[in-house]
Amino acid sequence: MREPMHETAAQAPSGGQRVAFFGGSFDPPHLGHLAVARAARAALGLDTVLFAPVGAQPLKLQRSTASFADRLDLTRLAIAGEPGFAVSLADAPKSSGAPNFTLETLLSLRAELPPDAELFCLMGADSFLGLRQWHRAAEIPFVAPLIVASRPNHWPVLRPELLLADLKDALPAGLTIEGVPGADEFRSGVEVRSYLLRNPAGRQTPFYLLPGLDVEISASQVRDQIRDELREQVHAAAGAPTSGHQLLPKAVFEAIRSRGLYR
Repeated sequence: MREPMHETAAQAPSGGQRVAFFGGSFDPPHLGHLAVARAARAALGLDTVLFAPVGAQPLKLQRSTASFADRLDLTRLAIAGEPGFAVSLADAPKSSGAPNFTLETLLSLRAELPPDAELFCLMGADSFLGLRQWHRAAEIPFVAPLIVASRPNHWPVLRPELLLADLKDALPAGLTIEGVPGADEFRSGVEVRSYLLRNPAGRQTPFYLLPGLDVEISASQVRDQIRDELREQVHAAAGAPTSGHQLLPKAVFEAIRSRGLYR
């Protein structure tokens, strides 16, 4: 029997639901990841956000700092108790050792979902700015429309046409983008800018930008701060307050400390 591609304490995504695939290293999963997922859930009316730790990213020369098993466990801890959040195994390591390509993962996930479920691909601005390099990148938005979450300093919004030009420069070759007049709005307190992407065949798909998330979503910076925090604890009195919880869910920080990760 084939193992399910995702886990949840409630139930698997069902017919008519709006589901977002949220892939990445999650090395470790931190409060920025949760903020992005919460904002997307609220703004786009998502029923399920699938957190999918990746086995092997083809564009990263170095492997993840923590093992896939550890990252998977930490992600489970990070999203515990969050309505509509689930851990996905869709990007788990392949037995062949081959890299995980987002397009292939999304196609497999799409085949697992009911035909009337809507699938989206949620990512941070850093990932989007590297999209041109991804495997068959121009096909990805047509399998799962993109939701891109960014901090305000990624795209200082001077004029809409300047932002549109920056987005166009980051798109895979052959794709065009245009704004949807009157569609920009705040939904559940989250700014949403709506666009349409088109490919050379004339097919179109929506594209959503959440440009105002003032959260830190750099895992490398989080790892550096965790490392500093754990070093400080060596010299601190037992039970002294820590700052690690400013970056991580408490359960994640405690698991990292107990397993000796990121030292």
